[in-house]
Amino acid sequence: MIEKTITIDNIPLIDFLGVENKNVNELASAFPRSRIISRGNEILVKGESNDLVQITDILNALMDHFHQYGRVTPENVKGYVAQERQEFIPEESSEGILLYGTRGTPIKMKTVNQQKLVQSVQQNDLVFAIGPAGTGKTYISVALAVKALKSKAVKKIIITRPAVEAGENLGFLPGDLKEKIDPYLRPIYDALNDMLPFEKLRFYMEREIIEIAPLAYMRGRTLNNAFILLDEAQNTTPMQMKMFLTRMGPDSKMIVTGDTTQIDLPANQRSGLKESVRILNEVKGIGIVQLTEKDVVRHKLVRDIIEAYGKNHPESHSK
Repeated sequence: MIEKTITIDNIPLIDFLGVENKNVNELASAFPRSRIISRGNEILVKGESNDLVQITDILNALMDHFHQYGRVTPENVKGYVAQERQEFIPEESSEGILLYGTRGTPIKMKTVNQQKLVQSVQQNDLVFAIGPAGTGKTYISVALAVKALKSKAVKKIIITRPAVEAGENLGFLPGDLKEKIDPYLRPIYDALNDMLPFEKLRFYMEREIIEIAPLAYMRGRTLNNAFILLDEAQNTTPMQMKMFLTRMGPDSKMIVTGDTTQIDLPANQRSGLKESVRILNEVKGIGIVQLTEKDVVRHKLVRDIIEAYGKNHPESHSK
């Protein structure tokens, strides 16, 4: 067994440990092979190396939580334990393969929350997938759309996003609105290129079986028998979001993806994504899946970058 001591600084112990040590006891129950002992403003942890790493991460997260929200509850402890234990699906596992890409590479779910996203889409006709960059929310959504098209579950794919400038000026780019926004849709094209041979993708796009367009092009339409993806939805206004959601026709599926920490709307404008999740969170047939930095499948530093920014700017883009 290894021992480690964690010091609790600048936090009233009763608020952190909980009445009768309820918070510590909740944490200890999640790690039965380790011992967690509170001594004054220190917590002594005895256990295996892997447990110590997870317990330390959870305690640090709880301290950050207290500094941000002023309290810690047993429910918070459960939440951070679940988040820390977020597991990646082993690369060699055949579980969770959605389809095979252009090079025969399996396109698959890599994390438990990505798995939850897929399950939610299977169970609901409208799903919100919310999380930071690199969590695979857009990529998995495109894969689900391609899979539905290949299996003839839908007749077409429609992918859209709002034309909001993220620190760059669309007005200075050449062409019409669609040509201006196409560069912003590059991640969508990259995903489709991974999943469909070039000639097949061009065939689909020429015949508008796969349609990629700015959100403004959706107004006045009814989208039947389609798999519809709204990407970067944090940059919709409430009116745009309502317009989009009410385009849904019979035999269609919708996924709305976004990152509520990256809102590029003017300071006085509310995010349609945040408002819609608040309004619709109890509507039957609508799924809401939250991805976190634990789901980041890019370079391992991306997860640390997201976490560091979250600690330093917890209130960032809270519109």
